[in-house]
This record gives sequence, C-alpha cells and structure tokens, in this order.
Amino acid sequence: MSPAYFIAGTDTDVGKTTIAAGLLHAARQSGLSTLAAKPVASGCTVTAQGLRNSDALALIGESSIKLPYATVNPFAFEPAIAPHVAAHEAGVTLSVPTLRDAMLQVLAHKADFTLIEGAGGWRVPLSDHANLSDLAIALQLPVILVVGVRLGCINHALLSAEAIARDGLQLAGWVANIVDPQTSRLEENLSSLAERLPAPCLGRVPWLKQAKTEAVAEHLQLDLLD
Repeated sequence: MSPAYFIAGTDTDVGKTTIAAGLLHAARQSGLSTLAAKPVASGCTVTAQGLRNSDALALIGESSIKLPYATVNPFAFEPAIAPHVAAHEAGVTLSVPTLRDAMLQVLAHKADFTLIEGAGGWRVPLSDHANLSDLAIALQLPVILVVGVRLGCINHALLSAEAIARDGLQLAGWVANIVDPQTSRLEENLSSLAERLPAPCLGRVPWLKQAKTEAVAEHLQLDLLD
C-alpha cells in the first residue's frame, strides 16, 4: 500500500468525500496515522474564521495529524460552481505548480495514509490551459476512483480509468458508491464494472440514509490497495 493517493470521482456528487473519510477512518482503525487535503474547493461557507468547505472539514475530522485549515484547503471559493470559474470571479489564478507546492507541504508530514481529494471528475479545469488531473500527474500519486453507481456509471468509470492510464498514473483501486439505490440491474452493473476496471474494488458502499463515516468504513477494504 502506498502512503498517499489521489481521490478522483467519475463525476461531481458521487461521494468522493464520503468515501475518502471512510478510507481515512478505516486507516485510523488499523492504527495508521492519517492526513488529507482538498487543494481546491468551491461551495464554501463564510465564517468568522474565513471561508470553510464542508468536505475539507470532514477530511480534517478524520485526519490524525492536525494542520491549519489553509494548509488543508489552500484555495476556497464561496460559489458552488466549477473551480476555474469561481477562481476567475474571485480574481485568483490557479496553477499546477502552486497547488503542487501546497500539497507537497501536506505530503511532507509523511502520514502512514494520506489522501489528496480532487474536485468533480478527472478533467475538471483549473485554468484556461490546465486541469485538476495535471496536479495528480505533478504529484505522481496512484489514484483511487470513486464510482457513483447510477445510470451511465459504467461509461463514466471506464472513460475515467482510460484517462488516468493515458496520463501515466496507476489506478490503485476503485469504490462502488451506490448513489442511486433504484439503479436498474444493479448487480449486473457492478459485475460489469468489476470485469472491466483494471484495479481491485475496495468496497461496495450501499446507499445510506445517513452516511456516517463509521458506517461507510465498514464496507471498505484497505488491504486490497496496491
């Protein structure tokens, strides 16, 4: 198992943070030190301490190594829109070198298990010329893909896996997160994903009315990570 992974999703709202928090919790339960970061986050809330993102706060909650909020989430934007659009509206330039340097500060703490969580899907733009996937490439991290299981998920998952491989990164594992419990032919879809994705399935997380981290962790298997 690698000490650090990049968490990617097949789309937005597929439960990347839910799964990331579950993985961190499982790692902590195994006695590992944990740390996570969310380099770019939109949809933040204005607080007395500044902008705060619920996903970043969830990751901090499952990190045994505590870092300042700005280290975990260096770029936070209020509107719940695409990060590159939010950054442009805020007059901020997002660049891969800047984000890489920020994440290297997190990785330098050398936790036993570190997660860097992306935003949206694999090809989310950072700027006119860069994508968030370029950050994963710059960090050379193996990828854990969160597949939001619903109609169309097989296509999204396979295209994401192909893009990850084309970018020269290892798909270390994937998680089936059942975001639509009414998905038609659920078992057949899960079987197709398992047959076609070139990495182990780290778990099937059922639709949970309250996706508490402890409950999510029960459905994940860290020992299957490459």
